[in-house]
Amino acid sequence: MFELVRAGGWLMVPILLCSVIALAIIIERFIALRRTRVIPHNVVQNVYREYKQATLTPDYINSLHDKSPMEQILAAALWNRNQPRAVMKEAIEEVGRQVAHGLERYLGGLATIADITPLLGLLGTVLGMISVFAEIVSAGVGNPGALAGGISQALITTAAGLSVAIPAMLFHHFLASRVDELLLDMEDKAVQMVDVLHRSNN
Repeated sequence: MFELVRAGGWLMVPILLCSVIALAIIIERFIALRRTRVIPHNVVQNVYREYKQATLTPDYINSLHDKSPMEQILAAALWNRNQPRAVMKEAIEEVGRQVAHGLERYLGGLATIADITPLLGLLGTVLGMISVFAEIVSAGVGNPGALAGGISQALITTAAGLSVAIPAMLFHHFLASRVDELLLDMEDKAVQMVDVLHRSNN
Protein backbone atom coordinates (compact mmCIF):
# COMPACT_ATOMS: atom_id res chain seq x y z
CA MET A 1 0.00 0.00 0.00
CA PHE A 2 2.76 2.42 0.95
CA GLU A 3 4.58 1.58 -2.27
CA LEU A 4 1.49 2.51 -4.29
CA VAL A 5 1.17 5.81 -2.44
CA ARG A 6 4.82 6.61 -3.03
CA ALA A 7 4.59 5.61 -6.70
CA GLY A 8 1.60 7.92 -7.16
CA GLY A 9 3.64 10.98 -6.30
CA TRP A 10 2.87 14.01 -4.18
CA LEU A 11 -0.73 14.26 -5.43
CA MET A 12 -1.53 11.15 -3.41
CA VAL A 13 -1.25 13.29 -0.26
CA PRO A 14 -4.30 15.52 -0.96
CA ILE A 15 -6.22 12.52 -2.31
CA LEU A 16 -5.58 10.55 0.88
CA LEU A 17 -6.43 13.62 2.96
CA CYS A 18 -9.73 13.91 1.10
CA SER A 19 -10.44 10.25 1.79
CA VAL A 20 -9.90 10.73 5.54
CA ILE A 21 -12.13 13.82 5.63
CA ALA A 22 -14.84 12.07 3.61
CA LEU A 23 -14.81 9.07 5.95
CA ALA A 24 -15.06 11.36 8.99
CA ILE A 25 -18.02 13.23 7.47
CA ILE A 26 -19.82 10.00 6.55
CA ILE A 27 -19.43 8.53 10.05
CA GLU A 28 -20.47 11.79 11.74
CA ARG A 29 -23.54 12.20 9.53
CA PHE A 30 -24.64 8.60 10.00
CA ILE A 31 -24.60 9.20 13.76
CA ALA A 32 -26.25 12.63 13.57
CA LEU A 33 -28.98 11.54 11.15
CA ARG A 34 -30.24 8.56 13.11
CA ARG A 35 -34.03 8.74 13.15
CA THR A 36 -34.21 8.26 16.93
CA ARG A 37 -31.90 11.25 17.35
CA VAL A 38 -33.73 13.54 14.93
CA ILE A 39 -37.30 12.42 15.67
CA PRO A 40 -37.45 10.77 19.11
CA HIS A 41 -40.07 8.09 19.60
CA ASN A 42 -43.51 9.40 20.67
CA VAL A 43 -42.21 12.98 20.84
CA VAL A 44 -45.43 14.48 19.42
CA GLN A 45 -47.59 12.41 21.76
CA ASN A 46 -45.51 13.49 24.76
CA VAL A 47 -45.78 17.16 23.87
CA TYR A 48 -49.52 16.87 23.30
CA ARG A 49 -49.91 15.17 26.68
CA GLU A 50 -48.12 18.09 28.34
CA TYR A 51 -50.40 20.46 26.45
CA LYS A 52 -53.56 18.65 27.58
CA GLN A 53 -52.32 18.62 31.16
CA ALA A 54 -51.70 22.38 30.96
CA THR A 55 -48.07 21.97 32.02
CA LEU A 56 -46.55 23.85 29.08
CA THR A 57 -44.37 26.20 31.07
CA PRO A 58 -41.81 28.47 29.37
CA ASP A 59 -39.06 26.36 30.92
CA TYR A 60 -40.52 23.20 29.37
CA ILE A 61 -40.77 24.79 25.92
CA ASN A 62 -37.22 26.13 26.21
CA SER A 63 -36.03 22.65 27.13
CA LEU A 64 -37.63 21.32 23.93
CA HIS A 65 -35.76 23.91 21.89
CA ASP A 66 -32.45 22.59 23.21
CA LYS A 67 -33.16 18.96 22.29
CA SER A 68 -33.78 17.14 19.01
CA PRO A 69 -34.57 18.88 15.68
CA MET A 70 -38.18 17.65 15.88
CA GLU A 71 -38.57 19.12 19.36
CA GLN A 72 -37.14 22.44 18.16
CA ILE A 73 -39.87 22.63 15.54
CA LEU A 74 -42.55 21.68 18.05
CA ALA A 75 -41.25 24.37 20.41
CA ALA A 76 -41.84 26.97 17.69
CA ALA A 77 -45.43 25.75 17.36
CA LEU A 78 -45.95 25.87 21.12
CA TRP A 79 -44.57 29.38 21.49
CA ASN A 80 -47.15 30.53 18.92
CA ARG A 81 -50.02 28.27 19.99
CA ASN A 82 -52.30 31.23 20.71
CA GLN A 83 -51.62 32.82 17.33
CA PRO A 84 -53.56 32.22 14.07
CA ARG A 85 -52.74 29.07 12.16
CA ALA A 86 -50.83 30.97 9.47
CA VAL A 87 -48.54 32.54 12.07
CA MET A 88 -47.89 29.15 13.66
CA LYS A 89 -46.97 27.62 10.30
CA GLU A 90 -44.70 30.55 9.44
CA ALA A 91 -42.85 30.14 12.75
CA ILE A 92 -42.47 26.41 12.13
CA GLU A 93 -41.16 26.99 8.61
CA GLU A 94 -38.58 29.49 9.88
CA VAL A 95 -37.27 27.04 12.49
CA GLY A 96 -37.53 24.24 9.93
CA ARG A 97 -35.10 26.06 7.63
CA GLN A 98 -32.61 26.30 10.48
CA VAL A 99 -33.09 22.62 11.30
CA ALA A 100 -32.62 21.67 7.64
CA HIS A 101 -29.37 23.61 7.53
CA GLY A 102 -28.15 21.71 10.58
CA LEU A 103 -29.11 18.34 9.12
CA GLU A 104 -27.27 19.14 5.89
CA ARG A 105 -24.09 20.11 7.73
CA TYR A 106 -20.89 18.87 6.04
CA LEU A 107 -22.80 17.37 3.09
CA GLY A 108 -21.53 20.22 0.93
CA GLY A 109 -17.99 19.28 1.91
CA LEU A 110 -18.64 15.67 0.98
CA ALA A 111 -19.97 16.76 -2.42
CA THR A 112 -16.88 18.92 -2.93
CA ILE A 113 -14.61 15.96 -2.21
CA ALA A 114 -16.57 13.86 -4.71
CA ASP A 115 -16.01 16.62 -7.28
CA ILE A 116 -12.33 17.43 -6.74
CA THR A 117 -10.73 14.02 -6.17
CA PRO A 118 -11.25 12.89 -9.80
CA LEU A 119 -9.68 16.20 -10.87
CA LEU A 120 -6.72 15.55 -8.59
CA GLY A 121 -6.40 12.11 -10.15
CA LEU A 122 -6.61 13.65 -13.62
CA LEU A 123 -3.92 16.15 -12.67
CA GLY A 124 -1.75 13.24 -11.57
CA THR A 125 -2.40 11.60 -14.93
CA VAL A 126 -1.34 14.73 -16.80
CA LEU A 127 1.80 15.17 -14.69
CA GLY A 128 2.68 11.50 -15.15
CA MET A 129 2.31 11.73 -18.91
CA ILE A 130 4.37 14.93 -18.97
CA SER A 131 7.18 13.10 -17.19
CA VAL A 132 6.89 10.24 -19.68
CA PHE A 133 7.20 12.56 -22.68
CA ALA A 134 10.02 14.50 -21.02
CA GLU A 135 11.86 11.21 -20.54
CA ILE A 136 11.26 10.29 -24.19
CA VAL A 137 12.61 13.67 -25.31
CA SER A 138 15.74 13.37 -23.18
CA ALA A 139 16.53 9.66 -23.47
CA GLY A 140 14.35 8.27 -26.22
CA VAL A 141 12.26 5.14 -25.77
CA GLY A 142 15.17 2.86 -24.97
CA ASN A 143 14.58 2.91 -21.20
CA PRO A 144 11.23 1.24 -20.47
CA GLY A 145 11.78 1.43 -16.69
CA ALA A 146 11.95 5.22 -16.72
CA LEU A 147 8.83 5.44 -18.87
CA ALA A 148 6.97 2.99 -16.64
CA GLY A 149 7.44 5.26 -13.62
CA GLY A 150 5.55 8.13 -15.24
CA ILE A 151 2.84 5.85 -16.59
CA SER A 152 2.33 4.17 -13.21
CA GLN A 153 2.05 7.58 -11.53
CA ALA A 154 -0.63 8.53 -14.05
CA LEU A 155 -2.63 5.34 -13.49
CA ILE A 156 -2.26 5.23 -9.71
CA THR A 157 -3.42 8.81 -9.10
CA THR A 158 -6.37 8.37 -11.45
CA ALA A 159 -7.44 5.16 -9.71
CA ALA A 160 -6.97 6.72 -6.27
CA GLY A 161 -9.01 9.80 -7.17
CA LEU A 162 -11.88 7.70 -8.49
CA SER A 163 -11.69 5.33 -5.51
CA VAL A 164 -12.35 8.28 -3.21
CA ALA A 165 -14.83 10.13 -5.41
CA ILE A 166 -17.21 7.26 -6.16
CA PRO A 167 -17.97 6.29 -2.52
CA ALA A 168 -18.12 9.97 -1.54
CA MET A 169 -20.70 10.65 -4.24
CA LEU A 170 -22.76 7.57 -3.34
CA PHE A 171 -22.82 8.43 0.37
CA HIS A 172 -23.59 12.08 -0.38
CA HIS A 173 -26.69 11.11 -2.36
CA PHE A 174 -27.72 8.58 0.29
CA LEU A 175 -27.33 11.05 3.17
CA ALA A 176 -29.04 13.85 1.24
CA SER A 177 -32.03 11.58 0.57
CA ARG A 178 -32.12 10.67 4.26
CA VAL A 179 -32.21 14.38 5.17
CA ASP A 180 -35.11 14.92 2.75
CA GLU A 181 -36.97 11.97 4.23
CA LEU A 182 -36.49 13.23 7.79
CA LEU A 183 -37.56 16.76 6.85
CA LEU A 184 -40.75 15.49 5.22
CA ASP A 185 -41.55 13.38 8.28
CA MET A 186 -40.92 16.30 10.64
CA GLU A 187 -43.07 18.59 8.50
CA ASP A 188 -45.93 16.09 8.58
CA LYS A 189 -45.74 15.74 12.37
CA ALA A 190 -45.46 19.51 12.85
CA VAL A 191 -48.55 20.13 10.71
CA GLN A 192 -50.44 17.55 12.76
CA MET A 193 -49.44 19.40 15.93
CA VAL A 194 -50.51 22.74 14.43
CA ASP A 195 -53.91 21.29 13.51
CA VAL A 196 -54.38 19.87 17.03
CA LEU A 197 -53.41 23.13 18.71
CA HIS A 198 -55.53 25.17 16.32
CA ARG A 199 -58.60 22.99 16.94
CA SER A 200 -58.03 23.17 20.69
CA ASN A 201 -57.97 26.95 20.60
CA ASN A 202 -61.26 27.15 18.66
